Parts: sequence; structure tokens; C-alpha cells
Amino acid sequence: MDFNLSCPIPISEYPVITMAHGSGGILSHQLIDKMFMTAFNNDILKEGHDGAMFEMPAGRLAYTTDSFVVSPVFFPGGSIGDLAVNGTINDLVCCGAMPLYLSAAFILEEGLPMEDLWKIVFSMKEAANRAGVRIITGDTKVVDRGKGDKVFINTSGIGIIQEGIHISPYHCEPGDVIIVSGRMGDHGVAIMSARSGLEFETTIESDTAALNELAEHVFNCTRNIHMFRDPTRGGLATTLNEISKSANVGIVIEEDKIPVSEEVRGACEILGLDPLYVANEGKIIIILPASEGNRVLEVMHRHPLGRDASIIGNLTDDHPGIVRMTTTIGSSRIIDMLTGEQLPRIC
Repeated sequence: MDFNLSCPIPISEYPVITMAHGSGGILSHQLIDKMFMTAFNNDILKEGHDGAMFEMPAGRLAYTTDSFVVSPVFFPGGSIGDLAVNGTINDLVCCGAMPLYLSAAFILEEGLPMEDLWKIVFSMKEAANRAGVRIITGDTKVVDRGKGDKVFINTSGIGIIQEGIHISPYHCEPGDVIIVSGRMGDHGVAIMSARSGLEFETTIESDTAALNELAEHVFNCTRNIHMFRDPTRGGLATTLNEISKSANVGIVIEEDKIPVSEEVRGACEILGLDPLYVANEGKIIIILPASEGNRVLEVMHRHPLGRDASIIGNLTDDHPGIVRMTTTIGSSRIIDMLTGEQLPRIC
């Protein structure tokens, strides 16, 4: 990600975060006014209440919360800031909701450079603007040097679920097909390469992105969607196992239908990783009736975030709770849920 910011860092006589920035006094208010209010400015936020008051459209609501502790905080293709915004938006999308509002709470470590904080905050502003959502409330705390890792971010989000949309694993049925919106493993490999200082011939970038626009195109095509899920921690394999167990169905996927870039595949071989278990932050799994599959796939291919979408398998009433994969050589193997820790702190 290019951090040559179009908006300069707000003027501050302090080059780094100090404990006084978390005291609730003058420096706290300066940080909020010059940093957060400058970036996230909107009518709801600038009222300055302890919380946000706003009007909501009629209908069912979706609410989610998530925390982000990724290390390093800057990585190829993104930062902890846009990751926090996009990740929370995508959790709402997986509920079938169109996101409207977010909150953002920051835990800052003493000594964090102000310039780094501004880059993170600015990336959040840009991500929120791209997705058409507003950050309307938040909180800031400062911890002693060594008691954090630069910055942790908690975000919560609220969205509206339109009429006729009912996303639940309990709606999944044998015969449904499984679509993934793009290539697997980009985010996890980008984090690992940044963390370990690995260099490849082609830079592997995180896939972090907000998926609400892509989801809107899908819902405009059909609302007969049984399941949305983003394959983040644990990757595609773990997410499919979660769905299989929740829905009490079997899953069969085809290895040669799963999109993985050659760069990620090669990096995984070097690192001893399986792309099926590597995290993604801008991809979605869609489960829907087979009769709708090709039509939805065509719609997804017309969107930049869905151009590599593929039908990778289907649900079956055989072996409920188990995921099987047909390999490229025609054999079949069970794909278990991730055990242990493959990639620590990827979000």
C-alpha cells in the first residue's frame, strides 16, 4: 500500500504517543480532535457524546464486533487500519447486511510514532470512504511501553438486512454449490513475508478489501443465498469444516477448482504451509442452490473482487460434518479443521 498521504499528518509537538495522551486531559483531547476527528469527521461523530445517536432504516439489523492485533501493522497491500474496517464490514456482509456505521477503539502503546498512527487512521478513513460507511464513535487508551505491540484496534459495526435475505448454515441443503470469490491465501502469505523479511520475485499483497459492493451485486441477482462466510483465520479448510458441522452436511470440493496464485502456491511450498489453511481478508464463500450457481458466478466475474470466482464443490448428505477433497490426481482425502497455530496474529 502506498502511504504517500494526500493529507499531511496533523500538527503535533509530540512525535510519539505518551502516557499523557491516555490521561483524559489536554493531550487526550488534542489527539482526538487533531487525529481522529480530522480523519473521521461527520455530523454524528462531531457531536462528541459518549456514544452515537442516529436514525436507522426499518428492518432487521446485524451487529458485529472484532479486534485486530496483526503484526506487523503495515504489510504489503494494507495496514491494521484498513484491515480493521474491511474485516468488520465483511462480517456484516456475511450476515447478509449492508453496513452503515462503525465504531473504532484504539489501544496505543507508549512510544508509537505519531506518523505511524496517522497512516493507520488515514487508511481507515480511506477504507470507510470506499465502502460508503461512517465511523461514528470510538475510544482511545494508552498502555505502558512494552505492554502492547504498537496498536490494537477494536471495531464494531451495524448494518441493515434487506427483506428476503436469510443467511444461515441451517438453510444449507445437499446439492447446494460452493463458490469462492477469488484466490486463496494471499493475506496470510503477505503477512508472513512481511514478518519474516522474505522476498519473492513478485510481491504478494494482502487481499484486504470490503466486500459489501460485491455482495450487493450478488443480492441484486438473487436473494436465494443460503450461506455467506469469509475464510479468515484457519483459511478455506477450517471455514468449510465449521459450515459442514453447523449445517450437518457433508462437503466435497475439487482441488483443481480452488483458485490459488502460483506465487502463493510457491511461497507456501517454501514455508511449509498449505494454502487451504492460510488466511484471507477479502474473500467470501457463498453457498446457494445449484440452479443459481452459474448465474451468480457470471455476476461476480464482472466485479473486480470476483473476477477469479469459482465453483469449487457442493454439499452432500453423505458423511455429514466431514469435508472431503478430490485431488488433482483423482484420489480423495479428508480435509480436517486446522489444529494448532499455523500463522499467528494475521488479523
